[in-house]
Amino acid sequence: MSSARDFEGLNALVTGGASGIGAAIATLLLARGAQVAVLDRDTGGAPEGTLALKADVTDDAAVKAAVDAAAAEFGALHTVVSNAGIGAVGTVTDNPDDEWHRVLDINVLGMVRTARHAVPHLRRAAADRPGSVSITQTCSIAATAGLPQRALYSASKGAVLSLTLAMAADHVREGIRVNCVNPGTADTPWVGRLLDQAPDPEAERAALAARQPSGRLVGADEVAAAVAYLASPAAAAVTGTALAVDGGMQGLRLRPAN
Repeated sequence: MSSARDFEGLNALVTGGASGIGAAIATLLLARGAQVAVLDRDTGGAPEGTLALKADVTDDAAVKAAVDAAAAEFGALHTVVSNAGIGAVGTVTDNPDDEWHRVLDINVLGMVRTARHAVPHLRRAAADRPGSVSITQTCSIAATAGLPQRALYSASKGAVLSLTLAMAADHVREGIRVNCVNPGTADTPWVGRLLDQAPDPEAERAALAARQPSGRLVGADEVAAAVAYLASPAAAAVTGTALAVDGGMQGLRLRPAN
């Protein structure tokens, strides 16, 4: 079982950590004893007590500088949470090539860049803290379920799922665990903006909640708790795993309510 301070002595970097799920993750890791750096293109919402590092995950040089700065400031890097990402709405006929390039650049290559520059630091840390060194990536239920109007987004998150498994295989013998979380529809600022664009936002929110067997949206704090488990020493034997936090969307098939 994890303790309230199970990240004591561990240092973490969270991308996209200044809002939504990322901010919830950074806040929880900080509360559980970690030193936490937040990498975000807008650090205005970075939780108090974190090291705020401004960088865009589409900029390889900026990502390297931020990762190296976090490792230098803390002395070591044990935990990376690759969370930065954006959404997209539409069928395969709706999104132009430039939008495909942009979403894949952020959602997939952003994680590649982060890992590329973090792995050397994580390798060094793994020798001192076996079982405590990890990369956890924010994936989505869209990687494992066919959702309408999400062709581009689903393709990007399917790539994240496969990337997670490949990275887990590549780095397991180096002492670096790699996992991902697959949230269902979460109550985040992006979903809020999506709802605001709907003709009837309340009806759309109700429809999104109803498609999850639990009957409600997933909370950012619930996703953060799953990430904290995967990153914690309690999960020392867990790698190559996708943990669904989706109100039952992935596995349950309920009969219609009477």
